[in-house]
Order: sequence, then structure tokens, then C-alpha cells
Amino acid sequence: MIRAAQSRAARAIPFYYGWVILGLSGIASYSSRPLMSVAVLTVFVVPMSEQFGWTRTQVAGAVSLGGALAAVISPLVGPVLDRYGSGLVVGLSSGIAGLCAVGLGAVSQIGLFYLVYVPGRMMFSSPLELGTSVAVSNWFIRRRPFALALNHISQGSGLAAMPLVAQAIIGAWNWETAWYALGIWTVAVGVMPAIVLMARRPEDLGLEPDGGRAATGQAATGRRPQSADDEINFTVGQAIRTRSFWLMMLFAFAGFIVQAGVSLHQVPHFVDQGLPASIAVWTASTFAISQVPASILWSALSQRVAARYVMMAAGLVVSGGAVTTAFADNIVIGVTGAFILGFGVGGLHIISRLTWADYFGRRHLGAIRAWGLAAQVGGQALGPTAAGIAVDRVDSYQGAFLAFGINLAVVSLLMLTANRPGRGEGGTGD
Repeated sequence: MIRAAQSRAARAIPFYYGWVILGLSGIASYSSRPLMSVAVLTVFVVPMSEQFGWTRTQVAGAVSLGGALAAVISPLVGPVLDRYGSGLVVGLSSGIAGLCAVGLGAVSQIGLFYLVYVPGRMMFSSPLELGTSVAVSNWFIRRRPFALALNHISQGSGLAAMPLVAQAIIGAWNWETAWYALGIWTVAVGVMPAIVLMARRPEDLGLEPDGGRAATGQAATGRRPQSADDEINFTVGQAIRTRSFWLMMLFAFAGFIVQAGVSLHQVPHFVDQGLPASIAVWTASTFAISQVPASILWSALSQRVAARYVMMAAGLVVSGGAVTTAFADNIVIGVTGAFILGFGVGGLHIISRLTWADYFGRRHLGAIRAWGLAAQVGGQALGPTAAGIAVDRVDSYQGAFLAFGINLAVVSLLMLTANRPGRGEGGTGD
């Protein structure tokens, strides 16, 4: 029934149905995904921890636990996406995340906070990330960098807007009302459109990726594939036998330690130095909004430069943002560090989503990308707790932020050896 509705919709519209898929992914990326992000939670850290006497490590631990469990479920989510598509996964995950946010408005004990926040964080870290990015990658090949950039612009815009909206509601009413409002909004816009309209692949509806064939032959150059004929499709077993698979796993782990570890604690970092929360929150929004122009730049760069160079560059920019934030002692330097960090993180998101699909093909993309995402959310799990322990023990985030940045810089240089695998390494052109 749902497939028939999708087929009718695809025939009825005068343009490629992939743009509808991109729009649906953009809605989820704007509303559902930011809800349980550290960019939003950082606004709630101070009022909730002060009211209930929670430590920063306790709050950060919920982020880490949610990430760790997301790493466990990611390999299970990937095959579901490959078989059934993203619609059901994105719709149900949006509903769960929204209901968890509503529940957060009623918590008063740290145990209840974990019970409600952790499942929402799991949806953010695994099904929503995989579902939206795999949907876009399945429908576009030649235009994949551009489509992923547009999707990430939606996500970055949501990440920028939602902390400001949350802070405004907290200021006008209270933090409980903020959780209620954000949760209800997410359920309203994120569930039914995805379930009904988000088809798995263009071939399922008798269409071709990008709306039509392009010239082939790009695969032999080591650059991006341009059509289904240029794809090299790996199984999970074939992918894990390549050097690039493991380097990309390491890069995701190191990069997202910084992304989550710094972004969750950036507002408390400046509040601890005497800035009002209403001023410090601009670092969180700057971190998010800087990912919007970054998406366009990194996408354009990915069209012209081999992926391993773009991965290295993005990692070094993130490293620079972490180091700048570590030494920031006023809002001007803080916003500068947040901009650099967000600009680089925008690159991490674009290049990781793009490269997994370009390197290993669409046929088993969900299952393969799920392992990369497990490494990514593992980093997102470790970073916040490590930084929280640091501030609870030495009363400063500086050492943790600096260590995160140096570690990522070293790993980024290793990415120069992460070449695109060829058919001789086990993949097929089927």
C-alpha cells in the first residue's frame, strides 16, 4: 500500500522524486535530529544541574551511554535500511525522540533523566543519522555531494535554531516547558510524512539515480562515481578487508570525540568563566550555524579533490577549533573557536556520509555505514564523559579539549593513505 502511494506520487510530480526524498530527509534533519543533540542539551545543562544538584559528569554520562548503546544497535539498523528503506526507521525514530523530550520535561531524579534521555540519544546517534543520510545517498550518485550538502544545511540550521528557541523558552517560562514544546513539535512534523512518502531506492519505483544516466568511466580514475554503472558494490565482509574501511572507522571515532566532547561543554565552559548563559549560548549556535556554509564548501571540494585529502583537511580544521576553544577566555575568542569547530565538523559530516557511499556502493550501504557510525557514536560517547570528568577533577576543560584536538590532528594525517578501494579488493560493479 505504501509502495503504491509512493509510485503514484512519483508519477504525479513533474520532477525527480529524489528531491522529495531529500526534502523529507531535510525535515527530519531540521526538526528530529537536533532535538537530542549536544548543541541542544548544552542549554539545559546549567538549569537542570543547578536545580537538582547533578554534576557535569552525571549529565554527560547520559550522552555517553546513549552513544554507546547506539553503537551497539547500529549494525542492526543498517540491514533494516537496506531491506526496507528509511521511511519507517526515520518516522519511528522521530516519534521516539519527540516523546522522550516530552518526558524530560517531567524528570526530577538523575535516574529518570537517564531513563528518558538515553533512548532519545540512541535515536539521534543511530537510526536518524543512518536513515536520513542513507536515503539521500541511495537516490543520488552524481549529485550526491550537492544533495548531502543541502541535507546537512537543514541539519545545521536546525542545530543553530533549536538551542536559541530552547533558551528563549527557558527565559520566558522554564526548562520544563522548553522540553515539552520541542518534543511536541518533533512528533508533529517528523513521523507520518517519512513513513508514507520516503521510498528506499529509485530502482524500486522504476527510476534511475539522479533522474537519469550520466557518462560513465569515472570509477577508473579513482574519483567519484557518476552513475550506477560506475559504482563498486561491496558486502560488509568485503569492505572490512580493505585498509580504507578501518582508517575511516578510526577517523570517525577521533573526529566525533571532539565534536561531542567540546560542543556539549562549550556553554558550561564559558558560564564557568563568568559569562551569562544568554551570552554563552551563542557559542552553541555559532558552532551549529557555521556548519551551513561549511556544507557548501566541503561539498564543492569533494567534487574536485580526492576524498582522503578532504578528510585530512576537515580533521585538521576541527582540531584547530578544539584548541582555540581550549584557550578561549572571552566570548569573542569563544565564538571564533566555535565557528572553526563547526566549520570543520560540517566537513566531517559531509565527507563521512559521502565517502562511505562512494567507496563501497549503495547495495549494502546501510550495513556498511552502520559500522562506521558505530565508531562515530563511540567517539560521541567517550568525548562528553572524558571532558566532564576533567572539569569535575581539575575544574577546567582546557586539558581535555587540547588532548582531543592533538589526537585528531595525528589521525587526520593518516587519512592521506585512505584510497578508494577498487574491484580488485573484492567489490563488484553489480
